[in-house]
Amino acid sequence: MDIQTILVIILFAGALFYIGRIIYRSVSPKKGGCGSNCKCGVDFSNIEPKNK
Repeated sequence: MDIQTILVIILFAGALFYIGRIIYRSVSPKKGGCGSNCKCGVDFSNIEPKNK
């Protein structure tokens, strides 16, 4: 193998790792909510609903 083939293989493996990491991070659940003040990370199980 010459140096060009080795460099292409390393670059290709890096690109696969990068794309796999992006896909994994977009699918994996978030631990602390999204941080945009939408209350998606808040636990409402202890709150009783009010009836108007």
